[in-house]
Amino acid sequence: MVVTATEFKTNFGRYLDLLTQEDIFITRNGKPIAKVTNPNTSAVDSISGILTGKLPDNFDVKDLREERLDRYAVND
Repeated sequence: MVVTATEFKTNFGRYLDLLTQEDIFITRNGKPIAKVTNPNTSAVDSISGILTGKLPDNFDVKDLREERLDRYAVND
């Protein structure tokens, strides 16, 4: 989830609850400034399920990175 710094500050409690489900990316002036994660989630858990559909035979780390960046892209 991507939220502005102002939105995050205003609704801090709400976002603390949402951390059990997903990471939160905080932006200021349209640019990412922080990522808030659940400390009880492993790195493997945080990337699992990001790629959709069947993995191609030539799957590599670049594919995973591109999918992750697309998922969390901030609209300009």
